Amino acid sequence: MNGLPMGRPAMPGPAYPQQQPVGIRPMSQAVQQGSNSIPRGPPVSTANTIAPRPVDNIQPQQQSQQPMQYPASAINSGTIPGRRAYPQQQSPVPAGMIAAGSGQPQIAGLQPLPAQTTMNQPQMGQPQMGQLPIGQPQMVQQPPIQVQKQAFIQTGTVPQFSGALPPQFGAPQPQQQGFVPQAQQQFAPQQQFANGMGQLQNGMQNMQLASNVGNSGYAQPQQPQQQAFVNLLQARPSPAEIEQMQSPSMVSPQLSVSQSPNAVCPSVYKRCTLNAIPQTQSMLGKTKIPFGLVVTPYRSLLPGEEPVPVINPPLIVRCRRCRAYINPWIQFVEQGTRWKCNMCYLTNEVPGFYDWDAESRQQVDRMKRPELTHSVVEYIAPQEYMVRPPQPVVLLFIIDVSLPAVKNGMLATVARGILDYLDDIPNSDGRTKVAFITVDSTLQFWNLNSSFSEPQMLVVADLEEAFLPVPDDLLVTLTESRTVVEKLLANLPNMFRNTQNIQNVLGRALQFGFKMINAIGGKIVVFQASLPNFSEGGLKMREDSKVLGTPKEVTLLQPASPFYKNFAVDCSRAQIAIDLFAFNSQYLDYATLSGLPKVTGGSMHYYPTFNVANPQDPEKFRRELQNFFSRPLALEAVLRVRASKGIRTTGFHGNFFLRSTDLLALPAVDPDYAYGIEMEIQDNLQGNMACFQTALLHTSSSGERRIRVITLTVPVTDALGEIYNSADQYAIAALWAKKAVEKCLGSHIEAARDEMVNKLCDIVGTYKSTFTSSGQNGMLVLPENLKLLPLLVMSTLKHTAFKTSGITPSDIRSHAMALMCVYPCEAFIPAVYPRFWALHSMDALAGTIDDETSQVIFPPVMNLSSERLERHGLYLLENGSDVLLWVGRNINPELCGLVLGVPSYDTIVAGKMMLPQIPGSVWNKRVHNLIDRIQQVRTLQMTVSPSVWIVKEDGVDATLRMMFLSCLVEDKLDSGNSYPLFLGYIREKLNKPSGLF
Repeated sequence: MNGLPMGRPAMPGPAYPQQQPVGIRPMSQAVQQGSNSIPRGPPVSTANTIAPRPVDNIQPQQQSQQPMQYPASAINSGTIPGRRAYPQQQSPVPAGMIAAGSGQPQIAGLQPLPAQTTMNQPQMGQPQMGQLPIGQPQMVQQPPIQVQKQAFIQTGTVPQFSGALPPQFGAPQPQQQGFVPQAQQQFAPQQQFANGMGQLQNGMQNMQLASNVGNSGYAQPQQPQQQAFVNLLQARPSPAEIEQMQSPSMVSPQLSVSQSPNAVCPSVYKRCTLNAIPQTQSMLGKTKIPFGLVVTPYRSLLPGEEPVPVINPPLIVRCRRCRAYINPWIQFVEQGTRWKCNMCYLTNEVPGFYDWDAESRQQVDRMKRPELTHSVVEYIAPQEYMVRPPQPVVLLFIIDVSLPAVKNGMLATVARGILDYLDDIPNSDGRTKVAFITVDSTLQFWNLNSSFSEPQMLVVADLEEAFLPVPDDLLVTLTESRTVVEKLLANLPNMFRNTQNIQNVLGRALQFGFKMINAIGGKIVVFQASLPNFSEGGLKMREDSKVLGTPKEVTLLQPASPFYKNFAVDCSRAQIAIDLFAFNSQYLDYATLSGLPKVTGGSMHYYPTFNVANPQDPEKFRRELQNFFSRPLALEAVLRVRASKGIRTTGFHGNFFLRSTDLLALPAVDPDYAYGIEMEIQDNLQGNMACFQTALLHTSSSGERRIRVITLTVPVTDALGEIYNSADQYAIAALWAKKAVEKCLGSHIEAARDEMVNKLCDIVGTYKSTFTSSGQNGMLVLPENLKLLPLLVMSTLKHTAFKTSGITPSDIRSHAMALMCVYPCEAFIPAVYPRFWALHSMDALAGTIDDETSQVIFPPVMNLSSERLERHGLYLLENGSDVLLWVGRNINPELCGLVLGVPSYDTIVAGKMMLPQIPGSVWNKRVHNLIDRIQQVRTLQMTVSPSVWIVKEDGVDATLRMMFLSCLVEDKLDSGNSYPLFLGYIREKLNKPSGLF
């Protein structure tokens, strides 16, 4: 195929109606709406550009707020429902008081997110005029997609689907403002429970609410419920909505003991697949929705985010029975002298310092304590939480110096990188220790005693009778031996530049490294470029292209030797984490080596086809290494998961060692990694709220022992409709993907793919049979909050970890699977559904920095379909690990010069490269701003700095073109269906007996 055909006919399958962009008014009708208008920076100068005229006044639609009506008994008593009142802390409630607006707190330095309009969601349990009983839902007309700020990138206008192509180069186009990651909603509560999502049975008696709460947002279980759903066959997915990653929160902060907006757990720390859980396991089974959590307990903060509150109380207050930590969702009883645990319902004494400061001898307001106002807090742990003094930061570097490492430039790049970023290694207390082992067919230890003027190399060639030479001087304090360490790193590349040694004894190096630091603990950082092929842990070349894409491929994805996993278990017991940096231009057996970080909680970094001659490769490594050193460390950690009485954990997914049924051993906690937790309802739930609390006991990089506590609360219901309407499609898809990886390794890839599709069919089929009538059999329906789940499942099937391709090397697939196990939702979504923008048609504001928000303004995100491609277009796509620039065959030569610095399309060089800096070109500066912002956020969120690739439409490298086109997941590619065909397959499968499939 010479070039991609444009304007191709639509694929067979369900037809979509035309979608019109909303929220954009013509210039003549633009009206200023006060604080509701999106702030804009000053117009960008168009000198040396052919930038189009900006489009102003993109008006987001406001969220409709419905007042929360309190019961008459509460109003008459003058107390606010939602928390127990104790003396001198009662608050009068005026008649007609409503719930707090959108629940978005004002965080210094952050632009508040516009509220989201709930689309066609009735007040659950509130009888409506003409309400239909269950089984005969009311089919609603889907409203236009709301224009609102995205989580990762603020949304602009959704492009039309009627076949209209984006404006041509220089034509005006609406843009989306800012590049605000999901993480910046850190302490922003989700939508109010009062906005129509919750139904709590038993009348919220534990929260002092009457059983007949009327218009407060709660309802009687006996009342019929009206379900509003979306027909998937008539609604094209909106990438703008995918950017939001909204979790349908069903609990209001007004129900917390302090009524603080920060009492609702931010979704970037913890997401539950169900935000309203059923009372019984049998009801949960009827829904077919998985029950679990996706937890990112130690995530990196992005610039401008509010840090987690750190508190050092005289006593850490915990429940005497279940040992849960006090949190915003407990209740004060007995005139405030005791508090009732929201996990096991035991009452405990309130310590005196909650109301009286002994030092200042003054009364204090307990409702201002961070542990009662914030769902995420961090305690400074006292002595009783330590079994030994907090360990210092210990880094043992094991560096491959064999011929492949020297030839591809890994050795020189690693040595230079460590030397340049020594100051970024945590060393605030001056206790940080470092050591180095270089390895080929022998082991080279380095004596870095501070009294030496030069490092001393000690070679151990007899690996059978090996021992540690001068064990006291191999692990040194960085502050004292800084000069010797710098000399070693500066001279290391020259010492091995003429080597011809192709053997590697990584296994023996790891064993000796363990002996060096097992008494203290710490991190072993491995830089590997060749296959370990000698002595202990030796591996053999087993890549076989004939089995790729067949059921036998799973043998290449399983460990070839138990040595590395068994060694990692020993390291976990000694509080040693192993981080792996793999630089391979040939087979490395990543499936086996990745067991080192998986069991020890370490991080994984992969650089396939690394070549120092390409400036992008060493630059990518340097950015990631700097972030690796400078990010906060959590060492010798354990993570415990607690849940309300009646709920128990059944499974865990991620990088850890499971010490007991609910305790994860983590020698180190990677800030970018999440943990999937499966749960079940063991006993019927008695209360109206369920709580999930995770506690991470760890040693910080500053040497303090700390406990990070994250508390998530969700309501309990007995209405199937509310359970479906509370489901989090992003958490469901991420949890399914983690389970699918284990299915792949235990069976084969096709079994994992079938399992995901069958689970999706179960949810769609159960929902359809429960909430639709017989006359709606031809439809494929889901509630509004689950309408993107089929797209996420289909996109996951096309990811490198699961796609049925016979050309994906086993190392690359193994790395993709390893990352899939640890992805938080914020990293999982762009990995399976990349972001896609048209650059040639962006207006003058896109790519500039907003003066008020300091965020990069992005053009509107587009659907991932080749029908969006124009021959004269320039497009930007990012999938979390790569940034791709697609250049159309008929691109404007002037645009080529302004962005790429070349006179015409024919002179463009395709491949991985750094975008040139062109002085005086505003277009080049704006594209750089977009790419730099993507790389900044991805490096902080995922420790992956995306490489930049330039892809020509009719370039000679078909692999490069396929790399880009495979990201257009809504198209039919290879054996994967297009999205309309995938929906058609789901509908056909639901309409036929299960025995036919």
